[in-house]
Amino acid sequence: MKAIVAPQPDGAEELALIERPVPRPSAGEVLIKVAAAGVNRPDILQRRGLYPPPPGAPDILGLEVAGEVVEAGEGAEQLLGARVCALVAGGGYAEYCVAPAGTCLRIPEVLSLVEAAAIPETLFTVWTNLFGRGCAADGDTVLVHGGTSGIGTMAIALGKLFGMRVIVTCGSDAKAERAVEIGATAAINYRTQDFVEEVKRLTGGKGVRVVLDMVGGDYVPRNLTCLADEGRHVSIAFQRGARADLAISEVMRRRLTLTGSTLRPRELRFKTMLRDEIAATVWPLVEGGQLRPVVDSKFPLDRAAEAHARMEAGDHVGKLVLEVS
Repeated sequence: MKAIVAPQPDGAEELALIERPVPRPSAGEVLIKVAAAGVNRPDILQRRGLYPPPPGAPDILGLEVAGEVVEAGEGAEQLLGARVCALVAGGGYAEYCVAPAGTCLRIPEVLSLVEAAAIPETLFTVWTNLFGRGCAADGDTVLVHGGTSGIGTMAIALGKLFGMRVIVTCGSDAKAERAVEIGATAAINYRTQDFVEEVKRLTGGKGVRVVLDMVGGDYVPRNLTCLADEGRHVSIAFQRGARADLAISEVMRRRLTLTGSTLRPRELRFKTMLRDEIAATVWPLVEGGQLRPVVDSKFPLDRAAEAHARMEAGDHVGKLVLEVS
């Protein structure tokens, strides 16, 4: 089969299309004939040598796929022949990919395979962090950085469906306008506006209940200023640095919660539990056509380098997807 690996961590042009044996599923796993694979920022970090795959994961890039199950291991036979999308720890940029049955979701007819491939990574991430760790609920106002990223657009869609006011930050007026079109309550251009002052203005000085942060670094103390008392700060990445200088006394006085998580290295039992929650709570909205991903653009598998370059340029709105077959 054809697959994409990154043998050199020094640029998108180093992505290599190679031949690999078709993998075989073990017990509890399925083999998916991949139709499409989502592109995510961790793929770029892995390409640069900054985010190695967890033990046991293939060196082939790709954390989410959609396609048809063509082989099933013991205990996963119920998925044989089904159209599924799946969260995987690696291996998605390929013609075939092994996935745990516990991270697969059946694709409803209302979704194309390209759309389905754009869902798992962002949906699992937003659900466990904004709703799980952040405890966001109906009536809350939340702040999401990177509002037109895959994570941001999914957070907007889910937040709106679950009765939240979602304020986002974006890097241009055009992106801010697009975020509002997608469903954000308000969008702040962080290049021309102070997002802390804007959040205060938009909330009447009350602040937000949750901040979903993928920026880190010097954004963290500013994010805490945006929080209402007893608010929750959830870190999922640190694009501006892994360290922050903040006043512990402020955290104590205002009873703030700082938390965060990574998803890729988590045990399968946790991911399966997450899949079950999503299947019961969110997937009916997908099946009813109320939730679908924002897809920016799609590329053939052999043009994965172009997809990476577009993501790194920051010009995209929503998800980038590779069409495999």
